[in-house]
Order: sequence, then structure tokens, then C-alpha cells
Amino acid sequence: MINPTPHIGAMAPYALADLGPEGAVSMAQNESAFAPSPLALAAGQAALAQAALYPDPDWIDLRAAIARVHQLDAGRILCGAGSMELIGALISAFSGPGDEVLGSQFGYAYVATACQLSQSRYVTAPELDLVVSPTEILARVTPATRIVFVCNPGNPTGTTIANADLVALRRDLPDDVLLVIDQAYGEFADPLDDPACLFALVDLGNTIITRSFSKAYALAGVRVGWAYAPDRIGSEIRKVLNPNNVSIISQQMARGAIEDQAHLSDIVARTGALRDAFSTQCRALGLHVPPSQTNFALMQFGSAEDARRADQALRRHGLMMRGMGCYGLSDCLRATICDQTVMDRAVAVLKGVLT
Repeated sequence: MINPTPHIGAMAPYALADLGPEGAVSMAQNESAFAPSPLALAAGQAALAQAALYPDPDWIDLRAAIARVHQLDAGRILCGAGSMELIGALISAFSGPGDEVLGSQFGYAYVATACQLSQSRYVTAPELDLVVSPTEILARVTPATRIVFVCNPGNPTGTTIANADLVALRRDLPDDVLLVIDQAYGEFADPLDDPACLFALVDLGNTIITRSFSKAYALAGVRVGWAYAPDRIGSEIRKVLNPNNVSIISQQMARGAIEDQAHLSDIVARTGALRDAFSTQCRALGLHVPPSQTNFALMQFGSAEDARRADQALRRHGLMMRGMGCYGLSDCLRATICDQTVMDRAVAVLKGVLT
């Protein structure tokens, strides 16, 4: 019987959310509470006629649309089957045995999996009150550090640091350390902090920005993400990507979505209103809910046992939130923002448990 390579055999599968029994409402995967843009749906429908063809390996139409909206150089844009593919590819291309990838304490868990695949070592810097600390990150840079990975806004915390702090972090990092800023939830934070200064960091040659169409654009099911990378770095990442990684339908739906900025603004505003109202109600129940600039809210209970009891009660009512024990936050649950009816149900269950 053939065995896998040792480092693959030692890995555990990447853990996705428990969606519960049929009919349960998922509040665990940070999917959009609202439908995609009608332009995206129409573009996807029209693209079905081309299903017999391979997709454009250079994503020309999609890259052009992204570049127009964000005023970027289209030649520096990479597209992937979700930003997850791009993150895995860049870690594979720029780290290996003996190298370190440095993240924050409660950063995106997939980075650790990608490091196992590349056989690099994933290390983390403490966060302060569930917020990324550039000071703590800089204190843990070593000669082995190849990549610093910052998720901003954070997942699962929802918290952010100012873009100016990320610019300062880049300035203080060694020039030969690649800074990756994962902004899967960036559209929720953009109205409060102009991202132009972050995209400008790419001109320095050692910074990558990643974004996703899964969250604010409501296209989780078609799997499209993008990255803005220096030319030299982007050409190395492309060696690792599947050359036909984003389907014709997915490319066209993402193009339609990003060209409908009015629909995006509406989703961001409506999601933010639901999130903030839910957070306020949870705080009134005595929970700690850090300020979020995403489409979810993290709830910190008085103890791990309290969080477990709340999770069990929610499940009995068909509501599946995400437990955070895998992040070392066993006293927390993360709630995806859903429509008003679902959020009201969740508050009612939590009130029954806590009061």
C-alpha cells in the first residue's frame, strides 16, 4: 500500500464549518445575507453559452474591471478560485523548509494549512484585545521570516487597524520580507479608510494585497478572488496557479458584480446596519462583542461553558454559528450576519440562555 509523503500524512484536513442537519440556518460561513448584483446574475447566465470553452487564462475582462474600479494597473492583478487559492500559491512560491511565515494570533486559519503544504513554519504574534499589533509582529521577525501575513479586517475577530499602521509596518519590516495583507472583507472597511495607500505599497515590490468576491459581492459559490502584486512576485505565483483556475461563468459574474458599485454599497450599508444592531443587543446581554467591519460579529461569553451552552441552544433552534475553539477562543461564537428574521431569532435564543 502506497503512503503519502510524510508532511501530507501528518496533516489534518482543513476544517470547514459544521452546517448542521438539513433545514438548519448557517450562521457559520460568513456568506452574504443578500443576493448578488443583477448584473452579475445576468452576466453568468449569458456566459453559460460558452461552457464548452476553456476560460480566459489571463482573466482579461475581469482584471480590466477590477483595475477601473480601484484605479490599479491591470497587469499586476492575479485572479484565483477564491483568495484562498492565491494565498496558498504565494506561500508555496515564497516559503519552504526552514522558512517562517509570521501571522497574528487570531489570523486566518488557512495560512497555517498552506504553511504545512509548503513545509514552512507558521508562527504567530499576540493580538491586543483581539486587534492585530504591529509592534508584536515586528518583535517576532527573525532571519528565518519570509512572509508576514496580516488579515485586516480580521477573521474571526472582525477588528481592524488603520491602513496607516499597515503602511508603517511595511516601512519597519526588512525589505526582503514579503508583506501579505489579506482583505477578504476589505469592502466593508473601505468607506471608513481609503485603501489607496495600501495598493500603493505594491509599488515597493514586496507587498501583496488579496481580496475576495465571496463576501461583500455575495459570490461565495462561484469562487473568485484577486490579488494585487508586484510584477516579479506575480510572475512567480502564476507558476503555481492552475492556468484555467477561474471558470468562464465565474469570471463574468465577478466582472458584472464589480461593475455594479451601487449594489455593493447597498449590501455594505445594509449588512453594517444589521451587524451593528445585533452587536448592540448582544452587548446589552453582557457579551463582549468587539467592533466589526465585516459581515460577522464575534461574541465572547463569560466562559467556554457559557459559549457551549449558547451554541447548543442555538442548534436546538436550527441556528448554526461557528465555534472558535480552533482559534484558542473557546469562549467565543462567531455569527454571520443574516437577514433580520434570523438575527432576531438568534437574539431571542441568546437572551433565553443568558437571562
